[in-house]
Amino acid sequence: MLEQITVLIVDDHSVVRQGVRAFLEAQPDVSVLGEAEAGAEGVRLAQELVPDVVLMDLVMPGMDGVEATRQIKRVSPRTQVVVLTSYHEDEHIFPALRAGAISYTLKNIRATEIVEIIRQAARGESVLHPSVAARVIQEVREAKKNVPPAFTELTERELEVLRLIAEGRSNAEIANQLVLSEKTVKGHVSNIFSKLHMADRTQAAVFAWQQGLMEHNY
Repeated sequence: MLEQITVLIVDDHSVVRQGVRAFLEAQPDVSVLGEAEAGAEGVRLAQELVPDVVLMDLVMPGMDGVEATRQIKRVSPRTQVVVLTSYHEDEHIFPALRAGAISYTLKNIRATEIVEIIRQAARGESVLHPSVAARVIQEVREAKKNVPPAFTELTERELEVLRLIAEGRSNAEIANQLVLSEKTVKGHVSNIFSKLHMADRTQAAVFAWQQGLMEHNY
């Protein structure tokens, strides 16, 4: 017997709830525990039933889906919230994701897609509708542009040392290449760890590659 994925549907439109429920209950691995027509009722049922996944509408009278998501994640942390809405504007997307929703999709998708998103959410996997994903990616890129370089506190010499650490060089090799004493190199390495709040060479190396230090000439 298949392990059941338990689902709670929160939507103020009864037609939507009934349609989604009918399709989900036809799936061999999905069990609908209940429905709620408002956010506050959804929070209460989530706390009581502890479903694997909540399908959450966003715009509802009283408590909206964003606040309901936030409260559900507080009262039932293991429950994954999948936003299923008609809205794809920034003022809906980002608050919902910040509130703890694992996925965000739109009501114009096929029923078969909703089921697969529920299955993925139950596995802890995130899914974003293509138009939503595009906005999230754009936002991340814009945020990255506005963040000052991660290495602004490092001196030119410390940047050289960090780049060599990222290349896998030992202190002795760095000292030889930069014509420094090994003691001086150790001092630079210690300063780098302190300024970047890193514990070891591996962390510093990974961070250097992730932040693009190896792609630039300083």
